[in-house]
Amino acid sequence: MVDNFWKGRSVFLTGHTGFKGGWLALWLHSLGAEIHGYALDPPTSPCLFDSAGVSSILASDTRADLSELERLRSAILSAQPEIIFHLAAQPLVRESYKDPIGTFETNVLGTAHLLEAARSSENTKAIVCITTDKVYENREWVHPYRECDHLGGYDPYSASKAACEIVVASYRSSFFNKVTGHSAMIATARAGNVIGGGDWAVDRLVPDCLRLFAEGNPVHLRSPNAVRPWQHVLEPLAGYLELAKALCQQDAKQFANAWNFGPDPCGDATVGEIASKMALLWGEHAAVTHDLSGSHPHEANLLSLDSSRARQFLNWHPRWSLEESLIKTVDWHKAWLAGSDMSGICLEQIGAYQNAS
Repeated sequence: MVDNFWKGRSVFLTGHTGFKGGWLALWLHSLGAEIHGYALDPPTSPCLFDSAGVSSILASDTRADLSELERLRSAILSAQPEIIFHLAAQPLVRESYKDPIGTFETNVLGTAHLLEAARSSENTKAIVCITTDKVYENREWVHPYRECDHLGGYDPYSASKAACEIVVASYRSSFFNKVTGHSAMIATARAGNVIGGGDWAVDRLVPDCLRLFAEGNPVHLRSPNAVRPWQHVLEPLAGYLELAKALCQQDAKQFANAWNFGPDPCGDATVGEIASKMALLWGEHAAVTHDLSGSHPHEANLLSLDSSRARQFLNWHPRWSLEESLIKTVDWHKAWLAGSDMSGICLEQIGAYQNAS
């Protein structure tokens, strides 16, 4: 990861005010990239964007919606990026039940707008669109999903992200090829449940645990037996960075498709196991209870990813165990509570990840 590829390169990053986007911006800046952000204001308060001082590292910071096509086109033309990372999204399953239309507008039409705007940027060589592990038709089977498995989506969030994959494939075939249009290479990246410092999203397990433990309150689990592929946020981000580099190579066409970035099987764990581990790491007054009301929207109970293609062709592999990822997450949050320099803490953790085997 420590090389000169990113030094001086212009990168356009949507969703830079969010959790994953903020970490990616910090990492890209540490590698020498020039970062142009496009997003709404941070979705939570507090947020990683403010606590880690992400605004100070940006070459430009456009606050606008993905629905504003001309504004998006103008921002991309101004940045003249070689690489685009598209992370901006409505990212929560339960929120998608409350606002399905808004979720589809942001995730599906927003992606189409991003790709349409990118057609005007002659300098762009690579576009990485971030979707999710939930794009698959979840049959609740024990086998991990491969990139060639059927797309689906029970809830509006999952369906919207599966639709994103179809939109990207359509634009790739119709407009982004050397025969009929733009020569930029486009890929999608599907990752599992990410954890890490600086995530304050509501209705997300690890942020809920940290928030409630810090207040001295127990966390209530609605689906303690649901299995998810857990990984530190730096794991998939490392995959996104390697994928973008591959899309800039001479043989880039073979990389212009979908990619899974999930943890090893030992990273799969139940919601109850994660909450219990978090409570042990937090220490005094941390407790876990179960919400047995049963009045919750449908969420998948079993989901895991097969990331063998990324291992073989991108030389990507998980570097931190689940235990190490949880430790880093709790350490980050306690440092924030203590008033530490969180930009420095983020860079320390990025450095430790880069040096891990």
